[in-house]
Amino acid sequence: MKKLLLSIITLTFMLQANAQEGTIQFGAKAGLNLTTLNGDIEGAKGRTSFHLGGMAEIPITNKLSIQPELLFSSQGAKTEGATLVFNYLNVPVMAKYYVTNELSLEAGPQIGYLLSANLKYETSGDNNPGPNTTEERSSTKAAEKEDVKDDVKSIDFGINFGLGYKMENGLNFGLRYNLGLANANNFENSSQEFKNGVFQISVGYFFL
Repeated sequence: MKKLLLSIITLTFMLQANAQEGTIQFGAKAGLNLTTLNGDIEGAKGRTSFHLGGMAEIPITNKLSIQPELLFSSQGAKTEGATLVFNYLNVPVMAKYYVTNELSLEAGPQIGYLLSANLKYETSGDNNPGPNTTEERSSTKAAEKEDVKDDVKSIDFGINFGLGYKMENGLNFGLRYNLGLANANNFENSSQEFKNGVFQISVGYFFL
């Protein structure tokens, strides 16, 4: 992971040194995630979550630019009676081709580092808790969430495809799909495979 981040930083400086058009812009973005897990998880359904982080756009020509990003992204899926919540620190590096001055086609690789993974159980609730003590209720609540980070691989890899729209005032919008290419299952002696799939809707701002 450290070697990859170092490579991305080195690439960014190389691109900056060779940029021919315009100046590098830095910005922030946030938005909606519609996520699922594709593969051997029976009955997996999508969950709604979010992403947020920073980005830099490095112009190469007046039509082409490179946009590295650093994003916190909450992912996973819902299953019958439970929700898998995987939180990643993702590093996408997008190539952007401007069809017009505002509209761009985007594609590029992404690597993610797993920050946490939890299995959250759905409960019907206790409408009549009776004489339970605060400690007993806290223990029951804690048991509804299970840490499963050891069962999920710490590094994820995928490829992104999307569209971007950037206005002259720095405001920008994006639609993107992340196709996971790496098996995220790290459960011992398991042959099952599941991969991340994330559709993102973003709003961002470049600081001019």
